[in-house]
Formats: sequence, C-alpha cells, structure tokens
Amino acid sequence: MPLNAALDFVSRVRVDIEDRMTTTTSRPPQPLPLTTTSALLTLLTVALWGGNPVATRFSVDALPPITVAGLRFLMAIGVMLVWCLSERVSFRVTAKQWPAVLIAGTLLFLQILTFTIGAAWTSSSHASLFVNTFVFWVVGLEHFLIKTDRLTSLRWAGLALAAVGSITLLWEGQAPASQPDATSVAGDALLLFSAFILGVKFLYTKHALKVIGPTELIFWHDIVAVVQFAIAVAIWEEPVLHSVEWPAWLGLLYQGIFVGGICFALQAHLLKKHSASQIAVFSFLTPLFGMVLGMLFRGDHLSVWLLASGLTIAAGIYLVNRRE
Repeated sequence: MPLNAALDFVSRVRVDIEDRMTTTTSRPPQPLPLTTTSALLTLLTVALWGGNPVATRFSVDALPPITVAGLRFLMAIGVMLVWCLSERVSFRVTAKQWPAVLIAGTLLFLQILTFTIGAAWTSSSHASLFVNTFVFWVVGLEHFLIKTDRLTSLRWAGLALAAVGSITLLWEGQAPASQPDATSVAGDALLLFSAFILGVKFLYTKHALKVIGPTELIFWHDIVAVVQFAIAVAIWEEPVLHSVEWPAWLGLLYQGIFVGGICFALQAHLLKKHSASQIAVFSFLTPLFGMVLGMLFRGDHLSVWLLASGLTIAAGIYLVNRRE
C-alpha cells in the first residue's frame, strides 16, 4: 500500500474511533478548516502520487517488474526507519502482533506485485486510472460484506460512474501506433485486480490496528514485503543493474523518495491539523494528474475513451469521498 494512502486510512480509522468514543461531556479537538497553504500542499501530494505510475513505467522499461517493486520498498523502509526514529516509535513486535504484520505484508507484496506487472503491460495513463479504483472496492466491501459503512445515494452514484469509467477504458482497445507505451486488456485487468487487493488491504489494516500501532505496522509490513520480493526475484528474475540507464533509476528514486518520503511527510503534517475527510476529497484529482503526466512524459495519447474514463472515475472518487 502506498505510504501516504496508508497514513490517510490510518487517520480515518483514528477519527472513526474518536467519534465513537465521544460523549456529551468530552469531545476531541475539532479539525481546522483548510487554508490556502494546506490546500496547495494537499494538491502537491496528489500530484506526486499521480506521477507514481509514470515513474514505475520508466523503471520497468529497463528493470524486471518484481525487482522494481522490491527496490522501491527497500527505499521506503529507509524512509520509515527515519520516521520511526524521529517519532521515537518502538520497533518491538510481540507474538500477538506478528500475524497481523505477516498478513498485511503479504497483501502489500501481492498488491504491489500485480500493480508493477500490470503497469509494465499497459500505459501509465491506464495504470493511473485503474489503480485508483481501489476506493470503490473499499466502500463496496464495507457495504456488502462488512456492513460497517453503508452506501448513500451519493456513493451509489460514485460507484456507478466508476463502473462506467472502467468499462469504457477496457473498451478502448489497443493504443495507437504513435503511442510509445502499448495498452493491453491483460495489463488493465491485472491493475483492476491490484486495486481490489489494495481495497482488501485497507480493510484488513483497520482490523490490524486493534493489536499494533500504525507506524510500526507500516514499517514492519514493508520489511515483510521486501523479503518476499527478494525471494520472488531470486526465483523468477535475473536483474542486470550495471547497464540500467538513468531514467529507470530516476523513476525508482521518485517512487521511493518522493512518494514514499515527501508524500508521507506532507500527509502527516496535514493530518495533524485537518481531518482525513478534508484531505481525501482531493483524491479525485489523482487519476487526472496521472493522465496529464503520462501524456507529458510518456507520450500517452488522449483519446475520447481515455478522457471520458478519466472524468467519470474522478467524479466517482469525488462523490464517494464527499460528505452529504
């Protein structure tokens, strides 16, 4: 799971717990309204996260996808190590906490594995749109399976728009010959599956936080995932690192430092002052940033199908996160 998305979800859980524990005599501090500075910082995190599929596409041009995923989270562990030391978080994991860490780490491994392979098989614009459908899997599973957060009329409309956008994008077919990055139904379907796993992982995180703190969980489940990536690379890939050109390394640094580091720090700063729902409502711009960056840096073609899909999925994300 992306670190800024993980932190956003953890904050949502914390806010939910505080709301349930609120009494008439004791209320938690109310979040501050968004300022212009906070809104701009939120937009920066959204833009940085939107560029993640583009950076991944540069990396998988020169490196095998499992290797890319492993190196990305190896750098993320470094970021989390600095974060844990600065927050003075204990690294100790008890026997009761290990099952939650192992399950969360395995879900992270599977989600990033399918995302990276899917991104290698399709364009960065498609990757941006499909992976951000995870929010719809979250609300759908919460409504139909867990039944903890019921769908409102707005959320139903958001799910409907997302379904239309996803089907439209799958219907688009192959990219034009002038586009450097080919698209494929197999890659798109794998990205949809990756989004589903991410949705499941979000919901499992809510369960895991009953036995372990959020920062410790993110740190240790990153380590579990990296170990699994290392085993997978040893079995299926033979990466040759010395001949890799600089665009691939820049893509990796972007994923590990900008997404795993700067996004995480900015998100933490914003969530200290504002509620998760205030920040999350901006997430509808993530796939749109991804589309624009894909066109600028990867030469993705803006077709009518892609534009229609991007707008409907973005509108769906907005409606799902909007408060009635």
